[in-house]
Amino acid sequence: MSPVVETKPSSSPLAPCLAEVQRGSALSRAAACRLLGCGDEVLPELLSAARAAKERFKPGVITYSRKVFIPLTNLCRDYCGYCIFRRDPGDPGAHTMTPDEVLEVVRSGEKLGCTEVLFSLGDKPELLFPEMRETLRRLGYNSTLHYLEAACDLVLRETTLLPHPNPGLMSAEWVRRLAAVSPSMGLMLESTNANLLSSGAAHDNAPDKLPAKRLRTIEEAGKQGVPFTTGLLLGIGETREDRVDTLLAIRDLHQRYGHIQEVIVQNFRVKPGIPMQDWPEPTRGDMLRTIAVARLLLPRVNIQAPPNLSAPYDDLLEAGINDWGGVSPLTPDFINPEKPWPQIDQLRLRTEAKGYKLGARLPVYPEFLPRILNRPGLLADRVRDASDAQGYARRAA
Repeated sequence: MSPVVETKPSSSPLAPCLAEVQRGSALSRAAACRLLGCGDEVLPELLSAARAAKERFKPGVITYSRKVFIPLTNLCRDYCGYCIFRRDPGDPGAHTMTPDEVLEVVRSGEKLGCTEVLFSLGDKPELLFPEMRETLRRLGYNSTLHYLEAACDLVLRETTLLPHPNPGLMSAEWVRRLAAVSPSMGLMLESTNANLLSSGAAHDNAPDKLPAKRLRTIEEAGKQGVPFTTGLLLGIGETREDRVDTLLAIRDLHQRYGHIQEVIVQNFRVKPGIPMQDWPEPTRGDMLRTIAVARLLLPRVNIQAPPNLSAPYDDLLEAGINDWGGVSPLTPDFINPEKPWPQIDQLRLRTEAKGYKLGARLPVYPEFLPRILNRPGLLADRVRDASDAQGYARRAA
């Protein structure tokens, strides 16, 4: 039975802002900024409104995607201050997976009921490193995106799993090519604040993190109707207003193209040895407020927060998420390797304790399936085979 969430008339400072939502109006920037800065004494009111909005959208259920995580290459030309994933050639752990290595992991995940292959990789490392150009030449490709395309195609042809690539910046051609071999794809916007590329900031020496370039890629996916995942990263030097502006930029693209299937609200976590190792992490209140505001700004979009980056993670359900994202029974979170995934049985128990049912979805959400199924070919066949009558994952729940 789904939770009963009621919103009552209130004389609190949040009442004028929440009235916008209750009237069915789009939440304004000014109201969103005010909600994001609300005090602890009125936070329960904000969370209650967000949960009510979530229940109007997808009542009674919280989803996740059962996945394997494939770090196709961890070489990257960007040097983000929070990243422990990227490597230079010759660094300990630097590696580009071979096709056989990819298939070995994917087939192991297949035996465990996984349905998604999440491809993560550095952004165009061949533009900076001759070693990567040589690796690609040896594999038979002239760019990392060519190799990613082939890896997605290999997964489709040789297994029952569905690829979901996070390829970095893409041209219109590459959006089209990758959409032919994957039902969905993603690119984290992170922030619209271009000052984060300044000296000493989080995106210093990370040319592919320029917000205008990332927005251009997300827009191109919209023009082509590609189901797309994006989101924001909290705690990297942005202001509250920046967070709202990032969400508004995503909302604007979704209003124009209707392709944003999921928005991730992710929190920066400190790791030893990174340039930002002494930065403060976002607080629990930061996460709850931002998730709640994301839900109210994007009431008909799936909102996700990673469970392995928050403790206790079930608190995030109070803020209006309807999805836990990809959770793997096999592979670690290579972006945050110090934070293991929760066991799926425990995820189910803790979700049910909050009054929700846990459901397994595909990398593409049910409401976006017609975009894939209406196109003939192997990709549509694989998605059709993997989905049940409601558009969720046919295999494990």
